[in-house]
Amino acid sequence: MAEFNIESPKKQDAKRGELLGRVLSLKDLVQYQDGTVASRMIVNRKSGSITLFSFDEDEGLSEHTAPFDAVVTILDGECEVWVAGETHQMKEGDTIIFPANAPHALSAITKFKMMLIMIRE
Repeated sequence: MAEFNIESPKKQDAKRGELLGRVLSLKDLVQYQDGTVASRMIVNRKSGSITLFSFDEDEGLSEHTAPFDAVVTILDGECEVWVAGETHQMKEGDTIIFPANAPHALSAITKFKMMLIMIRE
C-alpha cells in the first residue's frame, strides 16, 4: 500500500481558499500519480472534513478504523472496499458509509478517485 502525498497545512489552506464560491469538478481537483495515493483536502473544519483521493492501479488503504462516520463516493474508476468483513465492488457514482469504529479497507481495481467526507462529533 502506498503512502500519501500530502502538502503542508499552510499550502493546503491557500489552495482551499481558491475553491470557495466556485463551481467545481471534484474529480479534476486531484490528479493520478504513478505508483501512489494522492490526496487533496478541500474542507477542514472541527465538525468534519472533505478530502479527495486518487489511487493508482493496485494501490489502496490497509484495514483500519476511524472514530467517526465516513462517507466515500467514487468519482472515477473502480475499487473494492471491505467494511466489517463484507466486500463491495464500487464504481463511479457509488457511495458507501463506513460506520464509526468499523474496520474497513479499500483497493483499486483500476485507477480511481474518491471523495471522503468525515463527520466528527
